[in-house]
Amino acid sequence: MKPIKGGAFGCRPFVRCITFNSGVRIVNTIDSIVVVGGGTAGWLTAGRLAVEQRSRHPGRPVDVTLVESPNVPIVGVGEGTWPTMRATLKRLEISETEFIRECDATFKQGAKFAKWSKNCDDDFYYHPLMIPQGFPNTDLATHWLTNGGDDSFSNAVCFQEQLCENGVAPKTISTPEYTSVANYAYHLDAGKFAQYLQKHCTESLGVTHLLADVAAVKNSDDGDIHALVTAQAGEVMGDLFVDCTGFSALLIGQHYAVPFRDCSSVLQIDRALATHVAYPADDSPIACHTISTGQSAGWVWDIGLRHRRGVGYVYSSEHISDDQAEHELRAYIGGDKIISEPRRIDIKSGHREHFWYRNCVAVGLSAGFLEPLEASAIVLVELSANMIAEQLPTTRSTMDIVAKRFNSTFLYRWQRIIDFLKLHYLLSKRDEPFWRSMTDCNSIPESLAEQLELWRYQVPCDHDFDSNNEVFPAASYQYVLYGMGFNIDAQNHRRSPMTASHAAQEYLRNAQITQQALSKLPSHRELINKIHDYGMQTI
Repeated sequence: MKPIKGGAFGCRPFVRCITFNSGVRIVNTIDSIVVVGGGTAGWLTAGRLAVEQRSRHPGRPVDVTLVESPNVPIVGVGEGTWPTMRATLKRLEISETEFIRECDATFKQGAKFAKWSKNCDDDFYYHPLMIPQGFPNTDLATHWLTNGGDDSFSNAVCFQEQLCENGVAPKTISTPEYTSVANYAYHLDAGKFAQYLQKHCTESLGVTHLLADVAAVKNSDDGDIHALVTAQAGEVMGDLFVDCTGFSALLIGQHYAVPFRDCSSVLQIDRALATHVAYPADDSPIACHTISTGQSAGWVWDIGLRHRRGVGYVYSSEHISDDQAEHELRAYIGGDKIISEPRRIDIKSGHREHFWYRNCVAVGLSAGFLEPLEASAIVLVELSANMIAEQLPTTRSTMDIVAKRFNSTFLYRWQRIIDFLKLHYLLSKRDEPFWRSMTDCNSIPESLAEQLELWRYQVPCDHDFDSNNEVFPAASYQYVLYGMGFNIDAQNHRRSPMTASHAAQEYLRNAQITQQALSKLPSHRELINKIHDYGMQTI
C-alpha cells in the first residue's frame, strides 16, 4: 500500500458504475483489508486472506495490511492446536519441517484427562484425534456399552491411546510432510509461532506490516470504519477491518460496543496461572498429547515442547485463592525446575453477540474466549480466517449478506463448543465445591441437557447434530461420555445390529493395528530430533 495525500496509508475504494434499467448504481469494491493486531490470530488471518485473494484475483489482488502496536505484548499461551492446522499451514505454503524447527513444535495426538472423574491415580481417559474403528458405519460404542469388558472405551476402539501412553510419534521420518500414520495436530511455542508467521506473511505472501499504535477510529458518514488514526503512521484506510486486538477488542468492543455474552454461569473458570518448566534431562520423553489433570478448583494443562513444557492452572477464583492455586500448581510440577515465574491471566468466559458488524469482523480473543480445554481458541481463528477469506464479498453492497452468514455460523459454533466443554465437567464425581457447582443442573445449557437425555438411550451419532458447521464430531462426544462413565439406561438402550462376531473382528483389527504401529513408529523425541537434523520428505 502506498502513502496517499495527508500521510495516510491505504487504497482509495475502487468504484465501478453498473447500469440498470432504472439508472446507474455505484458499486464500491473491496480492495483493501486492514487487520488490526498481530499474534497468532492476526497473522494467521492476514496470511489466509493474502493467499486466497492472490489465487482468486491474480491480476488485481486485494491489499492486506496488518497494523500492530509495538507496545502491546501478545498473550502467548495458546500452545495446542487441532489437526486442521496442518491444512492451514499447507495453504499458507509453509514447510512443515521449517515450521517445526522455527516454532519448537511437537506432535499432538489427543488429550489425556486425569483425575476428572474420581480424583484417583488410575482415573484417566483419552480423547484421541482418531475416530473409533469403523466409525460411523460400524457402531462399536453400543456394543462396548452393552457387552463391556475391562478395557477403556478409547483403548478398545482406537489405537491412538496406546501410542500416547508409550510416547510414540504419529509418523516416521520418511512419512511425507503433512501426511500421517496416526492423525495429529501440534503443540507449539505461541510467541515463536507469531514471529514466524509475521516473517512468512511479509516476506512471502505480500502482507504489509505497520508497527503503529491506534489512537482513534474514524467513521464514514454511513457508520462504516473509514480509517484508523495511528500515532506513528498517520491514517490507515481500508474497506474491511479485522479486529485481532485481543481482550481489548479495540474495534468490535470499544468502538462499536457490540455486546458481550457472558458464559461464566456455565463455565466458571475465570483465572489462569501459566509457567514454563524444564525437562530433567535433554533426552527426557516428550508427551505426544496434552495432559489435563483435575485439581481442587479447576485443572492443570501440561504441554510438551522440544526443550520445555508449558504448564498452567486454570481455576475458579470463587473457589480458591490465587496463593492456593499457585501452591497447587507448584505441587503438580514437583521437583522440576520452573523456568519462568507463574503469570496470572484473567479469563472472562463468553463471546460477542455477533462478530461481524458493518465492515468490521472480530477474530480471536476480541471475538471471545473460553478456558483452553480442548484447544478451541486457535481452531476458531482458523475457521474464522477461512470463512472470511473464502467468502470475502467483492463489494460493500454484499458484505452484510456475508456478515449475516458469518454471525449465524459462529454463534452456532461457539454454543456447540460451550456445550462440549461443559460435558467434561458435569459427569464428574469429585466432591470439592468447584466440581459440585459445575455439575449443578441449573448450569447446564438446555441444548446439552436435551442431548444427554437422548444419549441415555442411544449413542451419539452424526444425526444428533443438524448443522454442517459442527466443530466436534459425534465420536468426540462418545470419547468424553464413556471416558467419564456416563450412565445409560441399559434396559431401554437402543441395541446395536452388530453381531458379537463382527464386533470381535473390529476389536481384533484395532489390536493388530496397535501392535503394528508400536513396532514401527519411533519415539516422539526421536522423531522431533530427526526432523531438526534431517527434515521430512516433501510430497
